[in-house]
Amino acid sequence: MTTDYTRSALNEEAAIVDAEFKDLMAGYLSSNHRKKVEIIERAFKFARKAHAGVRRRSGEPYILHPIAVAKIVSREMGLGSTSICAALLHDVVEDTDYTVEDIEQQFGPKIAQLVSGLTKISGGIFGDKASAQAENFRKLLLTMSEDIRVVLIKMADRLHNMRTLGSMAVNKQYKIAGETLYIYAPLAHRLGLYTIKTELEDLSFKYEHPEAYAQIARNIADTEEHRLNVFRDFISPVEEKLREQGITYEAKARVKSVYSIWRKMEKKHVPFEEVYDLYAVRIIFDCDDRADEKRLCWAIYGAITDLYRLHPDRVRDWVVNPKANGYQALHLTVMGPDGNWVEVQIRSRRMDEIAEKGFAAHWKYKIGEGDEESELTVWLRTIKDILDDPTPNALDFLDTLKLNLFASEIVVFTPKGELITLPNGATVLDMAFELHSQIGTHCIAGKVNHKLVPLSHKLQSGDQVEVLTSQSQKPKEEWLGIVTSARALTTLRQALRREQQPVIEEGKRILRQYLEEGEVELNNQVLTKVTGYFKLSNPEQLYLKLGRGEVTLDNYVLKDSPKTSPGLLKKIFRIGTGRRQESEAEPTAAPPVDSKEVYMLRYGDSGRNFVLCDCCNPIPGDDVMGFINDQGRVEVHALSCPRASVLKAGYGPRIVATQWALIDHTFPARILVKGIDRHGILQEITLLLATTPDIDLRNLHVDTDNEVFNCQFTILVRDNGAVSSLCSRMKKIKGVKSAVRVKD
Repeated sequence: MTTDYTRSALNEEAAIVDAEFKDLMAGYLSSNHRKKVEIIERAFKFARKAHAGVRRRSGEPYILHPIAVAKIVSREMGLGSTSICAALLHDVVEDTDYTVEDIEQQFGPKIAQLVSGLTKISGGIFGDKASAQAENFRKLLLTMSEDIRVVLIKMADRLHNMRTLGSMAVNKQYKIAGETLYIYAPLAHRLGLYTIKTELEDLSFKYEHPEAYAQIARNIADTEEHRLNVFRDFISPVEEKLREQGITYEAKARVKSVYSIWRKMEKKHVPFEEVYDLYAVRIIFDCDDRADEKRLCWAIYGAITDLYRLHPDRVRDWVVNPKANGYQALHLTVMGPDGNWVEVQIRSRRMDEIAEKGFAAHWKYKIGEGDEESELTVWLRTIKDILDDPTPNALDFLDTLKLNLFASEIVVFTPKGELITLPNGATVLDMAFELHSQIGTHCIAGKVNHKLVPLSHKLQSGDQVEVLTSQSQKPKEEWLGIVTSARALTTLRQALRREQQPVIEEGKRILRQYLEEGEVELNNQVLTKVTGYFKLSNPEQLYLKLGRGEVTLDNYVLKDSPKTSPGLLKKIFRIGTGRRQESEAEPTAAPPVDSKEVYMLRYGDSGRNFVLCDCCNPIPGDDVMGFINDQGRVEVHALSCPRASVLKAGYGPRIVATQWALIDHTFPARILVKGIDRHGILQEITLLLATTPDIDLRNLHVDTDNEVFNCQFTILVRDNGAVSSLCSRMKKIKGVKSAVRVKD
């Protein structure tokens, strides 16, 4: 009986797998690619056999995951047979006994190269196993610079993992959601994969802040009818004008994503009801002749501005100057009939397809060689510059990469009229490094629009920039605070490293000698401890300061033995040699933390079992996560904390899911109140604070500027519910416009 049931279940699963593969093929056959059915069917059979009997954490057959990834690659990115085969085979080398050579023998070198690029690695060049994730990103991007399809398939793999993240343990959800938001979403944005970028952000937000996600999603659904009515009122007169001009088009309202609404609420400290730009109007027109696209964009622009008042500072022409990811559109913002500003995006069908599916999907494989690929080629070259930097610090690498991924662009000109694209906020020094590394390292100043400016001067779109150099100039450490582009930062670090190398070598010698005298082996843990002792961010800074004599180990040099040595060696000794003595009067080591279990945050008679971080100042009730630090203790960060984002992306194995226990203790919270000043308002605020139970006022500071006041105070509370209640009551005071908790 059991055997019959098992056989029936297996047959049912096989039918599901067959149906999913047929669905994949149906989508492929309806595309405009050459129909290479045979090789895709072979890849499917090969992968199915390789993954036979293996299941995902959710319990379903593993082969359904590669099929789902292949569907995303085919339908949502528009890629062809080579990419579909690589998607079907992407986990074979990593999870089975087959090798890249086996793949090449069966399917040829191109598919094998893609599969190799998609296969994870073990270990890393950073010297810290905890940051192997950062090394994975490096390997992924190295392969991407040779074939963009590698990162597109990886993006599809990540998207399907995010869609099925519910079956993972909570700490794994935090890790995967964190690195998705920190690296993969901006990478999707940079590659022009707008739809995928939005879904990755929303899914990450959903797992990190489930209650906030559900609330905003409900608010969007509840206000849908009102938005549709406003959209109809706005678009009706526009449609009439476009019909008169004989333009064939489609108009639709695009609602902001849940994540972008939440970010706006957090940044502006406003409730959902005060996010007025909830939607943008998109007008997509048909145009067979690409030479006519620009004229039609401006014809539609003219029709809209004839009807509505234009916001002059919010017109963006990405038709003539496309974004680096290939995005083209004409954006304008006008005052709608309901008195709110409305963004309108004007695109041709071709522009819309590139905006939604990504320019990279067309690059080389559909459009062919031509001017359109130049911007993406420049960006890929910049990525390669970052990868060529031999920096040993994983988080530095991720931060530099992030600079490049998130940058929005400005366009400036050389004295000869050559167009240069730079990140928003770029300086004269960024421009110098963009032109050439030697120009950057010898830059002394610049001329912007024929006026002499310092190298720290921030550039604006349209500026004409001349860079001035001197052979006597050398790169300086303070320049690290001036440059904003990833390329400049990477090149500057390399130049500084060359200048500083003799000093660094001397610092290494000093540290080695010091540890040898103490009979302590130099390893990554010891190095991390010594670096942390001097409150430095990486070992390179430690070597530099030792070599320059800015810090010294002389006061701690061992005289007898490690057991009796004071100071620094005593602090690092227990992890250096593993022979720590029971008699030492230091606190006992924290008990080991199981990262697979939910860690309960407690505050008892003996103190708390966690470390609160002042970068985000979390309190009970906040959405938080734990990070196991070098001392084995659990640091608590708010999930939305920028530092937490870096930790999730770079040190995933040390992330712990946490939960607040009932804590009978108070925590500091800062509140910022803004409003219109009037006689007696401060008295009402202080009276409310004095009469509210369960809070304790610690300090209060008030600033006024004409009729506007800012009042900031710190209170001690038991949880975030007390803060929310106080802010709600504070906003009921006449004249108070906002009352929010400040977390940084």
